[in-house]
Amino acid sequence: MSRPGRFILAALGLAALVGAFVGLRLWSAYVDSGPSLTAVQLVIPRASSGSATAALLADRGVIASPLAFRMGTFLDGTAARMKAGEYVFPAGASARAAGDLLASGQTVRRRFTIAEGLTVVQVMAQLRGAEGMEGEILTVPDEGSLLPETYFYSWGDARTRTIERAQRAMREAMAELWPRRAPDLPLADATSALVLASIVERETAIAEERPRVAAVFLNRLRLKMRLQADPTVVYGLDPSGVLGRPLSRADLEARNPWNTYVVDGLPPTPIANPGRASIEAVLTPAKSDDLYFVANGEGRHVFSRTLAEHNRNVSRLREIERSRTQRN
Repeated sequence: MSRPGRFILAALGLAALVGAFVGLRLWSAYVDSGPSLTAVQLVIPRASSGSATAALLADRGVIASPLAFRMGTFLDGTAARMKAGEYVFPAGASARAAGDLLASGQTVRRRFTIAEGLTVVQVMAQLRGAEGMEGEILTVPDEGSLLPETYFYSWGDARTRTIERAQRAMREAMAELWPRRAPDLPLADATSALVLASIVERETAIAEERPRVAAVFLNRLRLKMRLQADPTVVYGLDPSGVLGRPLSRADLEARNPWNTYVVDGLPPTPIANPGRASIEAVLTPAKSDDLYFVANGEGRHVFSRTLAEHNRNVSRLREIERSRTQRN
């Protein structure tokens, strides 16, 4: 073999050795444990290219070599299946494991909780501030149309999607519970039940009191008595449901459709989003002749059948309040 031929052959052999060495290093960088010492939570933006994804993973310390990641995921076939979203990469995850996670689409499940008794104004404010949710809320849902519970979402989900899910959950709950109602309730339809449930929800947060509070209002409706529920007054003055000060006599006399001190029967809409327990309390209330209730000064309520008994309970509450004021 001529000298040029031997030179070319040697060069090719060297290139093959170098290529094998580089390939081995890249493969090791792809399958060996990554540099992260702790789990890394990271959002891969939509429409990110493979190179942009690799650079982001390297920048956050998930992988050591963007080139190894790009070549490995291409050869594995995972590059074409990788999805945007929010992921948690375990400590020490290899570049291959990172690619497999992105291809799996197992994004972080975030939680958004609608608490019982929140108004639509309050829920919308929380939705607008929910981290990772996207999109404007162009149509505000009706009061009382959102079922309070925890809804899971992923980074980038639309806010309107959570609203639609909460509305669907409320419709399904009412479709299930309304047919189970006690007989002879003074309620025209499921909407009336939802309105009353919202009042019960705002009157007490104590689970065992709800059926008895519901019974008071239902008894009043049967007797054509005004409900005289303070939360309806608050809602009529401020739809957020938060007045920020004690109610005054002028507030109780304010004429608006929600003030049950001046209007007969139920207000025209719910005053909050009631939870399932309050809806059940209205549809299956306690057996009771009570017509009144008032706070007992210890976080609960005391109930009574007559106005005279109720006035005595109110007097006791005032004495407790005066005593506390004097001590402070």
